[in-house]
Amino acid sequence: MQFHHHGYVSGDPRVQNAAGTGIDRPAELPDEVDVLIVGSGPAGMLLAAQLSQFPQLTTRIIEKRDGRLAVGQADGIQPRSVETFEAFGFANRITAEAYNIGWMNFWAPDPENPDRIVRHSRTEDYAYKISEYPHLIVNQARVLDYFAEAAANGPARITPDYGVEFLGLAVGVDAVEVRVRAATGERTIRARYVVGCDGARSGVRQAIGRTHVGVAARHAWGVMDVLVETDFPDWRIKCAINAVAGNILHIPREGGYLSRMYIDLGEVAEDDDHRVRQTPLEEVIARANAILHPYTIDVRQVAWHSVYEVGHRVTDQFVDDLDNPRVFLTGDACHTHSAKAGQGMNVSIQDGFNLGWKLGHVLTGLAPADLLRTYDAERRPVAQQLIDFDREWSALMARKPGEITDPDELATYYLATAEFPSGFGTQYAPSAIVSGDAAAELASGFPVGKRFKSAEVVRVCDGNPVHLGHHAKADGRWRIYVFADAAGSALAEWAAEAHRIVERFTPEGADLDAVFDVKAIFPGRWEDVVEVPALFRPRSGPLGLTDLEKVFAAAPSAWTTSDIFVERGIGAEGAVVVVRPDQYVAHVLPLTDPAGLERFLAGAMAAHPASAEPAATRVAAGSGPSR
Repeated sequence: MQFHHHGYVSGDPRVQNAAGTGIDRPAELPDEVDVLIVGSGPAGMLLAAQLSQFPQLTTRIIEKRDGRLAVGQADGIQPRSVETFEAFGFANRITAEAYNIGWMNFWAPDPENPDRIVRHSRTEDYAYKISEYPHLIVNQARVLDYFAEAAANGPARITPDYGVEFLGLAVGVDAVEVRVRAATGERTIRARYVVGCDGARSGVRQAIGRTHVGVAARHAWGVMDVLVETDFPDWRIKCAINAVAGNILHIPREGGYLSRMYIDLGEVAEDDDHRVRQTPLEEVIARANAILHPYTIDVRQVAWHSVYEVGHRVTDQFVDDLDNPRVFLTGDACHTHSAKAGQGMNVSIQDGFNLGWKLGHVLTGLAPADLLRTYDAERRPVAQQLIDFDREWSALMARKPGEITDPDELATYYLATAEFPSGFGTQYAPSAIVSGDAAAELASGFPVGKRFKSAEVVRVCDGNPVHLGHHAKADGRWRIYVFADAAGSALAEWAAEAHRIVERFTPEGADLDAVFDVKAIFPGRWEDVVEVPALFRPRSGPLGLTDLEKVFAAAPSAWTTSDIFVERGIGAEGAVVVVRPDQYVAHVLPLTDPAGLERFLAGAMAAHPASAEPAATRVAAGSGPSR
């Protein structure tokens, strides 16, 4: 963590200096804002945390509740989300309090006595096989707390406006008129852009005339977070339990005692009219005990419970207008599915991460408004993939013993499909911000359109081992990773040209690395790196201090064993890997083609952005994202 480049910091370095709209931020909702976020769920709170890095803008987040969420419905945290938490500065802290899923056990009827269940098989979890991050279980409320902290500690000092209800909106030529109701009465707010993060019954979705498309699976599940006394031997291990009496997905929760249970309530009749949702808690517990036989649970406390019917729906489009979007939908507002695949909160987080930096760049003049068209184009296919995956997973989970021909099928499916639920299966199609003609063979381990997969390197300035991708914070900047050629001559020539290119797309008067964080990775030992082009050692902040932490070496050292060139398929000729602010690989180019980098950026960025004048601010723009 670097934090003295603007002067000595003696307090908590996670609390950045207030800037722009974060200075004397009014408690009351202003009449005009740049971005109005409706709903403080995972996508909404991430958006607030991301846009807090753009203090030139006025961003407000309204929430109908009177305060923070106390009991969260979602709890599964996939490795891709933990990567994202690292970018926002809280991966280690939330991992420390969460439950780490290391194994999954599978239970089935005893062949000799089908009324009893026996442990059939066990498999290790997929997370550490495909990532350096774990697969966690933690209350959604805590995730929101951490994003809220990041938003409040960012330069824009964004905090939710609780007790404010969304009533409706009307999209105009230059702004969106939003009607809200608070304790002081009803009023209208003008917003440049509106983001609906307001859940499955989204008022924003209804206001723009978009509809959920899909069907219900006509299967009900009870879910409860419980503290119990039990003789079930795997109470602290994730389990899929298949019994004559039904099915349970059992997931230990954080804190060492709490567990979540999804209990199969069976098929729902066509004329049920949602009456199954009134199933008493006592009946859900009784069903759980019947499935667990010969084991039992004695429920001492229920922290939260609900009954839901499985449905698979995707909204017909995620924006009000595909050509000129002003209103965006995220999370459950645009895709709903079962809870058992652990995807809802995770996919919502990536919706927000995808959109946040794009809004920031467009509103500050760093990119053209066309950039916002890519939100629907990128996220709607991901939502459809999610629905398709969840439909298959839910069907497998709901089978009766007589319908199972291969007892290992569920365990096999769990591991075989790991890349998608972990969050690593997403691959964005070519667009203005994903190259369609990348030199993919130069860095086969960094597929274009997929998230940048980190690996260990050695930081040259101090010889310390670091994960290269962990330096990519959610500050709204692009990353350019330059893997040097063996001789170093191509790198030097590239850097001389790239210096000019970076300056072309950086606002006048801003630090050289205000928009592009350019890093060099040398193939040899860290002790041997001496000559480094100035592009990789820029001066930062008002004191003009040289940043020494942008140069790395790949060769194994006393503290590392892997070589990122080998791990990620980079040859002796080197490569340039361009990564978007949301950590997805945008382009791969040879060191011999700096002009290709310039052409790509010209399609994604605005050259020398003019001073942006957001509707609701008088802050001098042109400073780029805050660092």
